[in-house]
Amino acid sequence: MRIRLVEITAANREAVRALRVHPAQERFVASVTKSLQDAAATPEAEPWYRAVQVGAEPVGFVMLSWNVPPGRPGILGPYFLWRLLVDRRYQGRGVGRAVLDRVVELVRADGGTELLTSHQPDEDGPGPFYRKYGFRPTGEIDNGEVVLRLPL
Repeated sequence: MRIRLVEITAANREAVRALRVHPAQERFVASVTKSLQDAAATPEAEPWYRAVQVGAEPVGFVMLSWNVPPGRPGILGPYFLWRLLVDRRYQGRGVGRAVLDRVVELVRADGGTELLTSHQPDEDGPGPFYRKYGFRPTGEIDNGEVVLRLPL
């Protein structure tokens, strides 16, 4: 799957905000609108976000905490995959894996040695996807979510 990570602009903002997961997944991942609000409300997390596109069409959204300096209370990092959303119409086609491949490439290029993420402990959530990719539990719990680490 060939994807591109592109900035969210006035030209694509509404199409990106319209992306939706399956209704059963809504409890596991916040909407793009909520994610953008969280990014604006938490500048100390160094939010970095992009629309995921296949061709010219937005198919997903990704947001990380990007190279957060050590010692910021309540912020996991320095690189933390905060949100990954693939529109329900594009799930099961390798988009999520392609996004992770690209994110890993970018984090490595920036000098990162690990990527963290977290998820709710429900097994019908995204945990199996992340573990299949290579993330492993750290043993930590953050706001009720299992923290995972991917060594780079």
